[in-house]
Amino acid sequence: MCSTCGCSDHTHATITDLEDSIPHAHDREHHHRHDHVHDHEQHQSGEGAEPIPRTIELEQDVLAKNNLIAQRNRTWLDSRGIVACNLMSSPGAGKTTLLEHTIGDLAREIPISVIEGDQETTRDAERIRAAGCRVIQINTGAGCHLDAEMLSKAFERLDPPARSLLMIENVGNLVCPALFDLGESARAVIVSVTEGDDKPLKYPHMFRAADLIILNKTDLLPYVPFSVERCLENARRVNPKLSVIQVSAFRGDGLDRWYAWIREEMKSAVPARA
Repeated sequence: MCSTCGCSDHTHATITDLEDSIPHAHDREHHHRHDHVHDHEQHQSGEGAEPIPRTIELEQDVLAKNNLIAQRNRTWLDSRGIVACNLMSSPGAGKTTLLEHTIGDLAREIPISVIEGDQETTRDAERIRAAGCRVIQINTGAGCHLDAEMLSKAFERLDPPARSLLMIENVGNLVCPALFDLGESARAVIVSVTEGDDKPLKYPHMFRAADLIILNKTDLLPYVPFSVERCLENARRVNPKLSVIQVSAFRGDGLDRWYAWIREEMKSAVPARA
């Protein structure tokens, strides 16, 4: 459907369980909406005529199918008391490093499992498994985000335990993941100080959809032209309700606040009565 970002009507996703390393192909219809502009071939009314500009309005909610599956995911997770956190960011912001520390520090206290999203390779999933955590890899191919149906398929193989934490590392992208409900309990967007402090203004949909900003790589603040105050001011212009945690996942600074946030989320992890 979208040739600009690489998505298509029939995106091919592969789900890999690293316990048996057998990939499972996943073909399905892929409904996708974007807020950016596409260049379409102009049509002429006749030979030699000037191109006629046309505006096409999409009347149908193309995310309806995704949202229906997302609600089913949410019901399934809630019934088992599972807190699912959707981690989103641009590539290289530090999602996997943050997860490695989280698993190492909290796995004895809270059962944790992970769904990894990348276009290709199982490199991040291998890192997560090495940290001591059950993990499923979803490779989206040309797709630029995870969607609710991919998550539903991954649940079947991952089977996270009741009263546990499920971390979803989305594909590195600040646009499309914001548009797709996965059925998660919370959304966190990771911003590194090596990016610009104007990111919230450039990608407002992402920050509007998030519950939490994790400002990462704060150990590099002395070396980069990044204003924490300006970044947070910009973020709260977009979403005044955002919570903020500043960390250095590499050095371990501020992770206690991140863990406290997780513990608060876990307090709501009460399975529905049968």
